[in-house]
Amino acid sequence: MKVAIGNDHAAPQLKLAVVEHLEGQGIECIDLGCAIGEKCDYPVAAARVCECVLSGEASLGILICGTGVGMSLAANKFRGIRAACCSECFSARLTREHNDANVLCFGARVVGEGTALDLVDTFVHTEFSNEERHKRRIGLIEEIENKNL
Repeated sequence: MKVAIGNDHAAPQLKLAVVEHLEGQGIECIDLGCAIGEKCDYPVAAARVCECVLSGEASLGILICGTGVGMSLAANKFRGIRAACCSECFSARLTREHNDANVLCFGARVVGEGTALDLVDTFVHTEFSNEERHKRRIGLIEEIENKNL
């Protein structure tokens, strides 16, 4: 599994902790975010990660900004991306199981490092349930997406 990870200037330290955590589990990370001391607008980082996921180079994406909200707004502008902003593990688990979300967003100013690593573990290690009701609902989301994007 490969995970694309991006951040803006609000989250370089947390990104590094996430990358170290995932690589410690044998998960390859593609770092598309900015480094400590650099400035980066969150839509730019979101675009890099989403393009990486959509191309198939990465299986999943993780985006970290101040709140996670800006990243999720930008990411969800990409057809085929289902990004969820989560600050607790219940939502991170269900967005994978029910929504087949492929990008996790969270905020460095909202969650601490311990919660962030729990969110990442939950998201990365949870599979889509593949139940018909969830596939049907994702299909409805895709219909809206195709009509409006």
